[in-house]
Amino acid sequence: MTDRLPVGILAVIALVGGACGGDSAAARRPSMAAELAPATRDAQALGREIFELVDRAVDYRGSHQGRPASSLPQMGVESLTPSTVRRLANVQREPVVTVAFRRIDGREVTACRGDSQILEEATLNAGRFTLMCTSSTGSQHPVQVGEPSN
Repeated sequence: MTDRLPVGILAVIALVGGACGGDSAAARRPSMAAELAPATRDAQALGREIFELVDRAVDYRGSHQGRPASSLPQMGVESLTPSTVRRLANVQREPVVTVAFRRIDGREVTACRGDSQILEEATLNAGRFTLMCTSSTGSQHPVQVGEPSN
């Protein structure tokens, strides 16, 4: 038994020392948002809001016997935030959410929209999904956004 005691103490010290180790690689790495191009950063910000709103709209429809919400306030969601304007439309009972920045000065992407397909796409593509976004020049193009899940 006395032979095992030092081994047990060494094992505990090794575990505690490993758990309390220095900086991890994630802590030393700069944030992903700081590394992104401005257009991608804008699209990511809009994409997070769109994903949440589409998810809530699909949940609303599911809990109201297939009837979609006619507006965001009907779902209990504000259509204006300090930085964005949100819109909900229904196309054949499918929610289509558009989110636009209120102030577009210095923005490369001014608005994006997505429908319920982004939920399935995010599930199949490790958190990434495609939105249709409008640039500051007025052109529209698909943009893939979302954080890959680890």
